[in-house]
Amino acid sequence: MRLPLLALLARGPAHGYELKQDLEQLLGAAYPQPNVGQIYVTLGRLEKSGLIEGEDVEQSSRPNKKVYHLTEAGREALRDWFEETEDEPRVRDEFFMKLALAPQTGLADQIALINQQRRQYLNTMRNLSKLAAAESRDNRIAQLLIEGAMLHLQADLDWLERCQEELE
Repeated sequence: MRLPLLALLARGPAHGYELKQDLEQLLGAAYPQPNVGQIYVTLGRLEKSGLIEGEDVEQSSRPNKKVYHLTEAGREALRDWFEETEDEPRVRDEFFMKLALAPQTGLADQIALINQQRRQYLNTMRNLSKLAAAESRDNRIAQLLIEGAMLHLQADLDWLERCQEELE
């Protein structure tokens, strides 16, 4: 959550609730939305680490609000983030650990685990399809997020099929 908040602040100052709304609008319903409390805690940590600065702004008919802006250190952290690649494969997979250890425990059947996981992935795909249909076609970022999740799920389903072939 830290770096996405920095990225939103790169375009200009904002308060916590505004940042939450921006994330929701940008990413749509498919992305798990943080609660506003989580955002304010993260903003506090970013401020303590010198990546942002906050300024109290008086409001006439409401409590004061704190508006945050990016510092040069925050801008540099953001540049570093954009330059990093995400190259770590998913080798630390919780499901695979269950699958690998099931025969040693005698508590679970590998094929039953595969079938259970397959049902979960298919349900998730159905839910994502519903979200895609409900999401505005104008929000290309949300559509791409949903499409990427569905492609990953399809790859996971293909991998489950491969596991089942090997283990039967």
